[in-house]
Amino acid sequence: MSNEELAKDVVRRYVDAFNRGDPDGLRVLLADDAEIQGVMGQGLFDRIAPVWRQLIEGYGMQLRVVGLIAEGNTVAARFVETGTFLHPAFGKEPTGKSYELVAMEWFEIEDGRIKRRWGARDAASQARQLGIA
Repeated sequence: MSNEELAKDVVRRYVDAFNRGDPDGLRVLLADDAEIQGVMGQGLFDRIAPVWRQLIEGYGMQLRVVGLIAEGNTVAARFVETGTFLHPAFGKEPTGKSYELVAMEWFEIEDGRIKRRWGARDAASQARQLGIA
């Protein structure tokens, strides 16, 4: 398997762990000092894990891979992100409303683990669709 295919496989396993709501599965895929940046903040896993937990448990967030492009150890991913706000999250009560949007993430893979991850999504559209804007 090429370096690019190995890097894309790491990203696919990240998506699978995220969709299962498996923090241990995510932690294993991230380098110990992985830099994680996104709309809701940045930091190491222990700082970001509570944010991801609220997205998964509160919004039921799921990622569907639409495209992966790799060059060397870098992977660009395009997702369709969906969810339904069924449990309290980020200080808000659930609305029962659903959302769907396009999300982009950029990964740098080192030694078979995610070293850096950047995420971008239309958080304003998400908030409007969930009825919390």
